[in-house]
Amino acid sequence: MDTKVNAHDRKISVIGLGYVGLPVAVEFGKSQQVIGFDINPVRIAELRQGIERTHEVSADELAATDILFTCDAKELQKADFHIVAVPTPVNTAKQPDLSPVLSASKTVGQQLKKGDIVVYESTVYPGATEEDCIPVLERESGLIWGVDFAVGYSPERINPGDKVHTFKTITKVVSGDSAETLAIVAAVYESVVTAGVHRAATIKVAEAAKVIENTQRDLNISLMNELALIFNKMGIDTQDVLAAASSKWNFLPFEPGLVGGHCIGVDPYYLTYKAATLGYSPQVILSGRSINDSMGGFIASQTVKELIKSGRCVKGSVVTVLGFTFKENVPDIRNTRAIDIVRELQDYGIQVQIFDPLADAHEVLEEYAVAMVSDESRLQPAHAVLLVVPHHYFMVKNWAYITALLELQTGVVIDVKAKLDRASVPEGVTLWRL
Repeated sequence: MDTKVNAHDRKISVIGLGYVGLPVAVEFGKSQQVIGFDINPVRIAELRQGIERTHEVSADELAATDILFTCDAKELQKADFHIVAVPTPVNTAKQPDLSPVLSASKTVGQQLKKGDIVVYESTVYPGATEEDCIPVLERESGLIWGVDFAVGYSPERINPGDKVHTFKTITKVVSGDSAETLAIVAAVYESVVTAGVHRAATIKVAEAAKVIENTQRDLNISLMNELALIFNKMGIDTQDVLAAASSKWNFLPFEPGLVGGHCIGVDPYYLTYKAATLGYSPQVILSGRSINDSMGGFIASQTVKELIKSGRCVKGSVVTVLGFTFKENVPDIRNTRAIDIVRELQDYGIQVQIFDPLADAHEVLEEYAVAMVSDESRLQPAHAVLLVVPHHYFMVKNWAYITALLELQTGVVIDVKAKLDRASVPEGVTLWRL
């Protein structure tokens, strides 16, 4: 196969310019021109104007790069090292939805040339790159894998909103379909990733490593959530227990909470799906998923109980939900479990009003069919306030902001992630936290 010896001669394209793809394109674009491709013309138009909605890249960083932002797939022919970084969600049945990555494979395949290398960063189950994606590349290009073109896999490790652990400061797992490909893939990423790379034994090993990273975190959080359920029945504050347990050197500092987003709440299903196709029925992983998926309903039921204890009639009560994104300080609403709380409260006949300064109201309405209050001054006085996502916007204002949203500055406050100062709860406020 005709490949280039000097990896720095590789011309890079990035397919998919979201939370994962854009930071990748930006780092490579600091030293060479990068072809940045996305199927969303609005996204491309905004990036050309220096507008970056995900907040993962600053305006200055974007301006300092040489990226050709385009929706024209033919521009991919200018590159010979293609990085696919598109979403891989699950469907309503919690089964892997490979349609975005297969569609991206079709797009790349139609522009593929001899000597090109395609590297997938999208999260998939072990075997998907070779069993699902490569056949599409071959069919669309008319080329032969391993003879005309090569393939690698380097799982993304982007943590949205994290300005410390970034694309270039996190060790990059890399893999290739041959020793030669691996050497090139490693060299290309080493040119921008200051933390270095880890060379995985095979593509499947790299795929498996990705899914178990988030599966492990999902299970650890599910244990904390189950403990929170137990301690709630005992009348024990979970945070007090964790503070005491954390005094031991080898106690892992996980906390209970909602588990959503496009990684932790999704990736385990890719592994369990693949396991099921091989005749193995996972138990621990799915049990953890079940617990984490139930937490929204539990928080809503606790809100109802606290309303009843305060003497309020549940039906017709006004509850304000603060935060709707899947985690604090990011605008991403994908797979947010805040929606579980909202829908459960609505089922009780409660009037729910949502405010999130980072979430796009149009996207929320389109994705979840619920309306947000765009102007917080229009929020009605509430009988309960749920601090679901502790954005910095809320936390800097602390209790004064929260109580101002309550009717007569009294009522129930549900602090899901226990971020409010328990020692300074205002008079007339009942605090419950997970």
